[in-house]
Amino acid sequence: MVVLASRRPRVVALLASLLVLATAAPAAAAHSKPHAKPKPASPNAGIVDIYTTLGYQNASAAGTGMIVSSSGEILTNNHVIRGATTFRVVEVSTKKTYTATVVGYSVPEDVALLQITPASGIKTVVKLGVSSRLAVGQTVVARGNAGGRGGVTVAKGTITALHQQIVASDDQGGTETLRNLVETNAGIEAGDSGGPLFNAAGRVIGMVTAGSTSFRFQNVATRGYAIPINRARAIVRQIESGSSTDLVHVGPTAFFGITIQDAQGGVLVHDVLGGTAAEAAGLLPGDVITSLNGVAIGSSADLQKVVLTLVPGTAVPIEWTDGTGVAQTGEITPASGPPQ
Repeated sequence: MVVLASRRPRVVALLASLLVLATAAPAAAAHSKPHAKPKPASPNAGIVDIYTTLGYQNASAAGTGMIVSSSGEILTNNHVIRGATTFRVVEVSTKKTYTATVVGYSVPEDVALLQITPASGIKTVVKLGVSSRLAVGQTVVARGNAGGRGGVTVAKGTITALHQQIVASDDQGGTETLRNLVETNAGIEAGDSGGPLFNAAGRVIGMVTAGSTSFRFQNVATRGYAIPINRARAIVRQIESGSSTDLVHVGPTAFFGITIQDAQGGVLVHDVLGGTAAEAAGLLPGDVITSLNGVAIGSSADLQKVVLTLVPGTAVPIEWTDGTGVAQTGEITPASGPPQ
């Protein structure tokens, strides 16, 4: 159950869901044989179901995505891909299945861009609209992989608020603050994350991201939230530029092979996976990381920020305090691993 307080950030759950109007056939020329009406476009055109394997957590997850280019780029939420070691992407309208790789992502904006393989044969992409002139009361429809059941579930509603700020938590224990979101009363569900929020003209005006539930409605969100599509497109353009910034990470993600938790004076190493960079560097459970690549580490958030700046295969200095309280220094060479 989530208690929502006005004028304060809402605590909601991340969700790891309008029909496209058919184009009228042109009028037949005088005295010519009438042409058959073109087949209406599938209302699910450009929508994909995303299934991930979280290999280091012995788990799996499901979400939704949108094909945004004929070259096979997929827009989705970062929390849909977080921790994923493999991807299976199913194009809903054709049932074609693809693998995918991560092009880049933004943790603070909860936006990610995937590239499917093979990319040949992509014929439909979602129709992107603009989100600069949305209005409360405007009709919207969300489509997505509700409950991870496959296919597409439709949820109709209206925009109930704009420029909303929430604190969202996911099923991996992470939390994040998201701003300037579109709020809707459409009944979205877990699994709808990354899916389109359409306007009445069949244009995507937002990407479904989170929802809050009441005790009475445990499975369907009574309030849903979407990232405005203008903002999501801006993040995609930054990723496509090929250069990492403070906001976006591009390319492979550095991987140490540890589980961590916040601790006094640094970050506590809870567990170390065998055969990983952390083991090679000499880290043990109970150690507290205090510095990485010359940057002081005071929390897991600090560590994540530094890790996202590292290049897999390149050694960097690391400092820690071992279980006996003795300060240690060394180098660690991260491998390539799952997205943060």
